[in-house]
Amino acid sequence: MPHGSKLSHSQFLYRLFRRVMPLVRAELAAWRARAEAIPDELLREQALASLRDKQFHADGGSVYAAASPEYMARLVQAIVSLQTISDYLDNLCDRAGVHDPIAFRTLHQSLQDAVHPGVSPANYYRHYTHGDDGGYLAALVETCQRALAQLPHYARVESQVDWYARRYSELQEHKHAPLEEREERLLRWTRQHLGAYPGVAWHEWAAATGSTLGMFALFLAATEPVSPSDVQRLHRKYFPYICGLHILLDYWIDAAEDEVHGDFNFVACYRDPTTAWARIEQFAAEGVERSADIPGGVIHRYVVQGLMGMYLSDPKARTAAHLAASRRRIYRLGVTPILFYYATHLYRRMA
Repeated sequence: MPHGSKLSHSQFLYRLFRRVMPLVRAELAAWRARAEAIPDELLREQALASLRDKQFHADGGSVYAAASPEYMARLVQAIVSLQTISDYLDNLCDRAGVHDPIAFRTLHQSLQDAVHPGVSPANYYRHYTHGDDGGYLAALVETCQRALAQLPHYARVESQVDWYARRYSELQEHKHAPLEEREERLLRWTRQHLGAYPGVAWHEWAAATGSTLGMFALFLAATEPVSPSDVQRLHRKYFPYICGLHILLDYWIDAAEDEVHGDFNFVACYRDPTTAWARIEQFAAEGVERSADIPGGVIHRYVVQGLMGMYLSDPKARTAAHLAASRRRIYRLGVTPILFYYATHLYRRMA
């Protein structure tokens, strides 16, 4: 029987907050100590900022570990290290005054290498303006590789994980290009793929490639025997709707911040905020429906429902201007998202 197939709400929340989150906190503390020792000032600042400001990404991604007590520690190691790579590189692309797509492509080779145990780390900074990180990025890559190598059936999901890692890296290369090039690069890139996704807008497909959830779901799948058809079924269920919901919510709460910094925001591609939220709700409905019969059990439905609770309980969504609207949206989604909303809100206050 798949891990988590009969996982109740209470079991899930107990495992998540009492067992998984302490492991996540320990991993993040170790990476924070490692980041504090980075020699280059800019790289050190951005590594520490990503760990401080984006901790909830690692928290959220690690929910999959709650479905597998046997491999919980390995899943947390793999998820936290990969998510930390993602968040760190996002800061290097967004906040360091660099706009070189070649540098971004080379940096993101680290994320692709991280999901292939046995691949030797390279000089990922060779086209970047800074490079002395004291081995920080290479250590993240090797930690993820070691954890994945200990998942018994990882070889069966590795090629599909690679697909996600490559699309993610391509997105970051185009999305962080010079401002005058970004939209054209993204349009040209997405046109190659959109034919297989009727009804999905170019910016929705691009947003979906920015999610790490498909990779994390495959990590969990690798803890048990999994067939090629199971892998493809999981992928089709996750992409683009569950992955798209994840990133559209992320951009929804970051809209004001992105406008201040001049960052590209996929939610801003909609005609207006009403249209944007209507599409997010459509992605949520599709995600709940598709998660109902994914191999691996109820954990995937909890992830979809938890996304709404996690993002709408974020401090950015709880400002005076947005709190009432956020709660109305949660209340329309049913009992489980409401439960996760308040559990996540409470956890944020206690963490």
